[in-house]
Amino acid sequence: MPRLLVILFLFSCLSAFPQSYRKIHNTAFVRGEKLTFRVAFNSTLTGSITGGKATLEVKEENKILNNRSTYHVVGEGKTTGFIELFYKVHDRFESYFDQDALIARQFIRRTRENTYKKDDLVVFRQEDLLAVSLTKIVKVPANMQDVISAFYYARTLDISNLEPGGIVHVPFFLDDSVYNSKVIFKGRETVKIKLGKFKCIAFRPMVATGYAFDDPYPITIWLTDDANRMPVLIESEQSVGRARVELISYSGLANPIMAKIPE
Repeated sequence: MPRLLVILFLFSCLSAFPQSYRKIHNTAFVRGEKLTFRVAFNSTLTGSITGGKATLEVKEENKILNNRSTYHVVGEGKTTGFIELFYKVHDRFESYFDQDALIARQFIRRTRENTYKKDDLVVFRQEDLLAVSLTKIVKVPANMQDVISAFYYARTLDISNLEPGGIVHVPFFLDDSVYNSKVIFKGRETVKIKLGKFKCIAFRPMVATGYAFDDPYPITIWLTDDANRMPVLIESEQSVGRARVELISYSGLANPIMAKIPE
């Protein structure tokens, strides 16, 4: 019995000490940032059509979870117009992630794609290295991300010493599984969209192959080559065609846009 009491005492002492967290220096985004995108599709069946709209917004609220401040990001995407006759989508993803460590705390998913529906709530118990979803408890590595927090964390990475072809590893949790996506740095490119020309850094993240993707690196993401690391264009080669996600408006940025090339 005394031995058991000692063990219980040690555990209580351990839980009394504050958890040690990493500290990420973030100058890329702030609360209030909102990005809006137009989604276009191109296939042999439909040709090129604008078929959707997507938004990413860092909400103003500061929800306290585990006695720590968090960012709350909401991402929404939905089909519009003619394409809804063939395929109707309305997806909503929410992430609460630690303000200083940029690690996931809560992830909420609401997927509606034609007849397919999926809802999920994942609570990340970072101190216990666990992700608890509606259906499963999964052991996860330290500093675990969800798909939204992983993107915002990636915007803060220092790539000053990264050469074209270099790889960045970005782990995340989705559908009760841990993924470790390899992201290839393509290099620096100039991208022209309707908002103008931007100096960008380009990346190709690895995805799971299957129904939608034949190539493990089908997506290219262009971020502004300035302090904001703002996404301006995403292109995706899919089994059924090509998707293009283009930035059409932005507000609430952390820094002035320095990557835009004057006309």
